[in-house]
Amino acid sequence: MKIAIMGAGGVGGYFGGRLARADQQVVFIARGAHLEAMKTKGLKVGSIKGDFYLPSVTVTDDPCQAGLVDLVMVCVKTWQLNEAMQAMKPLIGRNTLVLPLLNGVEAYDQLKAGLDEGIILCGLTRILSYIAEPGHIQHTSIEPYIGLGIPGGGHIQRVRTVCEVFKRAGIKSEIPSGLPEALWAKFLFVAGWGGVGAVTGCAAGVIRAIPETRSMLRQSMQEIFDLAAARHVQLSENMVDQCMGYIDKMDPASTTSLQRDIAAGRPSELESWNGAVVRLGKESDVPAPVNNFIYAALLAREKSSLKNKI
Repeated sequence: MKIAIMGAGGVGGYFGGRLARADQQVVFIARGAHLEAMKTKGLKVGSIKGDFYLPSVTVTDDPCQAGLVDLVMVCVKTWQLNEAMQAMKPLIGRNTLVLPLLNGVEAYDQLKAGLDEGIILCGLTRILSYIAEPGHIQHTSIEPYIGLGIPGGGHIQRVRTVCEVFKRAGIKSEIPSGLPEALWAKFLFVAGWGGVGAVTGCAAGVIRAIPETRSMLRQSMQEIFDLAAARHVQLSENMVDQCMGYIDKMDPASTTSLQRDIAAGRPSELESWNGAVVRLGKESDVPAPVNNFIYAALLAREKSSLKNKI
């Protein structure tokens, strides 16, 4: 299978590396120092599932050089999606599968509206990984997982084929019966924890140990739970408790990408995390006071940091 990895960061670099190692025809779309390192030194992946090194990979910053592919795995940050959609068009023909592996709950609709060709899948991933240095991906925790499908069904055999390709590469993969619910469950977890972590500047161990921040985290997640219900996505009744229990078991030093990006003054996924809770909450008439506070506080901080870097 010919596969393009649109965005070779922590997620795309890890999954693309696994697929290339399993002899799939993989082309990475990357840029900057990461691109140059992969061109000259290949790709190194450190992982709790086993380290590996690919001395040579196919990588470019120009999708036109790759041509049409069978599958595009979209692994950019949410704030990069509009630009990525324009860039990836040379990769996509009428029968190309497009699999978004982004945070948030809006990527499928954005791709449906922004692409003229291709079969848009709904995708979900679970993994904690990042670029340790150019050409080096580090996977630190969570069993790597990809869930995929098409809302309402369709192209089921092709989706199954992609699942099998992933599995042969050592990636846990399935076609979940409740993909929208799974997407919203992940959204509840990452937006709740990420927003509270970013606004407090504290790691998971501190947030869960202090009653005030623990309560703030629970309230943020409950608002997202209520929003999902208002948008006809019914999560399990104990979903907030499950997420809190998971955070209680995490490495106390754990943080989210949102928190790290805000702290470093980089563009973040704030708009598609807590910002989306605020925006969709207004659409659905669901109050979200905690997420409103988180969004307003972080938006001011992010805009100030980015302005100072210009």
